[in-house]
Amino acid sequence: MTEWGIALIAAGSALVGSLITGWFTRTAGGRQAEAARHAGDRQADAVLDTVRATLEEQRAVRVLDLRRQTYVRFLESAEVVSLSWRTGHDQPGDRPALQRAFVAVLLEGPEDVSRAARRLVDCLRGSSSPDDLDQARSEFIEAARGTLSLPGGGQLPGTLTTARPSGPPSGATS
Repeated sequence: MTEWGIALIAAGSALVGSLITGWFTRTAGGRQAEAARHAGDRQADAVLDTVRATLEEQRAVRVLDLRRQTYVRFLESAEVVSLSWRTGHDQPGDRPALQRAFVAVLLEGPEDVSRAARRLVDCLRGSSSPDDLDQARSEFIEAARGTLSLPGGGQLPGTLTTARPSGPPSGATS
């Protein structure tokens, strides 16, 4: 073979080797790009799932906080009417305030809390004994607490307590 033949064979071999190497490099690069795209998609999906979960939890906390406020307003109104009933110092706006708070509880629900609220209002309207009134109040608080549980099992900070006023305010007569 002449020098030209050897040079052509060497050049052809180098060219074929470069083409094959380039082909494999291109294929591997395409696979890496595809894998990176899928990893990015999975990461974006994970971020979206986290954002959705956070927003859902915040929504649940807002709903529970509004319920808690409704229940507290009802319980405060019931305490005012109860104290007025026990001391004989009825104020003109006490019973309408209780009725408004009661309607809010009926709208907010759920059914077991509405039932307990209705029992408490019935005790306040009728001639129930103080023990019946305390029992109805405790039932309402327990039903409300059960409703105010967060999905993870916790409760909102500042949920209803069973502490009662120790007696009539100073200056009140029995």
